Amino acid sequence: MYVVIVANAPGLDLSPYRHLLAAADRVIAADGGGTALFAHGYTPYLLIGDLDSIAAEALAAYQAQGVAIERHRPDKDETDLELALLAAVNLGASRIDIIGALGGRWDQSLANVSLLGMAELRERQVRLIDHPQQIWLVRDESFIPGAIGDTVSLLPFGGDAHGITTEGLAYPLRNGSLLHDRARGVSNVITATPARVQVGDGALLIVWTARAL
Repeated sequence: MYVVIVANAPGLDLSPYRHLLAAADRVIAADGGGTALFAHGYTPYLLIGDLDSIAAEALAAYQAQGVAIERHRPDKDETDLELALLAAVNLGASRIDIIGALGGRWDQSLANVSLLGMAELRERQVRLIDHPQQIWLVRDESFIPGAIGDTVSLLPFGGDAHGITTEGLAYPLRNGSLLHDRARGVSNVITATPARVQVGDGALLIVWTARAL
């Protein structure tokens, strides 16, 4: 199952993501993400969170339409996006794309990136998408669906990463290491497709920035 989650990025424009929303088996609104969906004419399968940031008009419309709404206490331990990810897992999602999780407050953006490491997501394909950039986590092998000239950064996640081998990148690694307190993996470039990254030990965030979409 393919699930798209829409989070609450400020001024979120969903126009670049129409193809994702159309292809999704389920769309989940994480609280204020429901406002962007409503503004663009979409109805989510589920609205989840403490509902302190969704526009009153959008909430009323979803209630009238019979949208499933899961309201949580404001003093919960989880963020709204974390709850949405757990809901996607409970639906049986094998692929999850997250829109609107970056931008705005730095603490929330950093926390949203850290959620890629959730144990519940380990066997699933999960991406944070912020047009024209995508972020995902790799613990073994990943192909990068980019074009020649696109930028790719490899960032250690949760500690140092070792046994890294890359193909199709301008600055290759062969059984190399990237340290969590160094920025060596930033701003590589795709030189051949498909580019590939393998990790022997640890985990990497892959940040792909498309040069032209």
